[in-house]
Amino acid sequence: MADGDFARPSGCAGWLVRGLVCHLVIDAQDVLITLAMPTGAEPTRDAVGYWEVSGTAPTGDDPLDALTVRLAAAYEEPGLLKFHLDDVGSAAGRAAGLADPAMRVATRDVVLTAGDYLSAYVLEWTLHHLDLIAHLPDAPGPPAEGLARSRAMLERIAGAAFPTSFSDTDALLVGTGRRAPTGGERAALGPLAARLPFVIG
Repeated sequence: MADGDFARPSGCAGWLVRGLVCHLVIDAQDVLITLAMPTGAEPTRDAVGYWEVSGTAPTGDDPLDALTVRLAAAYEEPGLLKFHLDDVGSAAGRAAGLADPAMRVATRDVVLTAGDYLSAYVLEWTLHHLDLIAHLPDAPGPPAEGLARSRAMLERIAGAAFPTSFSDTDALLVGTGRRAPTGGERAALGPLAARLPFVIG
């Protein structure tokens, strides 16, 4: 990603690419903190139940969202932000690889296994990868395996399957309200169209 790309819009309302990258830095820090503090409590959620789902897309006006924008601007040079994401993201990836999937962790007032916690982040980071490249047509997309797993999780959240004519990317974008369905897609969705979007937060 070129330095100039950081000033482009992202797929997240109210955030430029640099704001979204800063959010990913915070996400990686959360993963490190959560995996470093196991609990003996019984799980209360699984990977799908971890998410709060609404039908209202975020506007970017939430105070925490605004704080992320200010923090991203404080980096000034995109290279510093890239370095921080590479650094913290690599550490979070290594911690995830070393974690016992059966270990229990607590976060956001819920308890779940480390395996379910990390699976939940597959969905979030796949969606945010799509957000990062929303206005960068030449940038590579998410891995196929991550797209397929994320679609499966979204379908479990929805309690319904998206049409087989939808690619995994289209199912995620349309299903979460990142883009409106075309007329043909809406027809293929049938009754499911009236329940969109499934906003994950």
